[in-house]
Amino acid sequence: MLTIWGRLNSHNTKKVVWAAVEAGIDWERRDMGGAFGYTPDYLAHNPNRLVPAIQQGDFWLWESNAILRYIADAHAPHLWAGTPAQRAQADKWLDWQFTFADAQREGFLQMVRVAAPDRDMAKIARTTQETAKLMAIMDAALADQPYLSGADFGIGDIGMATYTNTWLKLGFDRDGDGAPLAVPHVRDWFARVSQRPGFAAIDIPLT
Repeated sequence: MLTIWGRLNSHNTKKVVWAAVEAGIDWERRDMGGAFGYTPDYLAHNPNRLVPAIQQGDFWLWESNAILRYIADAHAPHLWAGTPAQRAQADKWLDWQFTFADAQREGFLQMVRVAAPDRDMAKIARTTQETAKLMAIMDAALADQPYLSGADFGIGDIGMATYTNTWLKLGFDRDGDGAPLAVPHVRDWFARVSQRPGFAAIDIPLT
């Protein structure tokens, strides 16, 4: 049994839950972090005061993308298949996802954690502009391949699909005039990945 410690409204916990579903292993999730706080035992295994961490017997691991790689290596090689060069091409999108997360963070906090009358519209506009630039990079990559992982879905897709879901839900997918941003390959890719069973497990209201 794989235990995932983390609140499901965490993007990083969502990624790990998605991977566990795709791997087809026995798993459970237990709330930790945010409003749920942290137990001394959890902090003994993950002193960063962040989620998620996983536990499998005596084995513990923190850092969400390290967890994705572990799940693929140990339980789901189809999620990280190919030659070292092919895996590296998929793996880079896991690291790049943090670049996107940084660009989206201010707008996310304004839209989800701040009451509408108090929102800083300049921060929301900046998020829309900065994430649009990054989505153009991803759209160009997806023009030549169906998935960020390559020919098939894999862990290279999970991180950015999780954040793209938020990007779409919050309406950041707009250009300066408010029209839908022209990223057709991103939209086609998201339409495919959002049909996967792992997506259904993490598609909850944003909080």
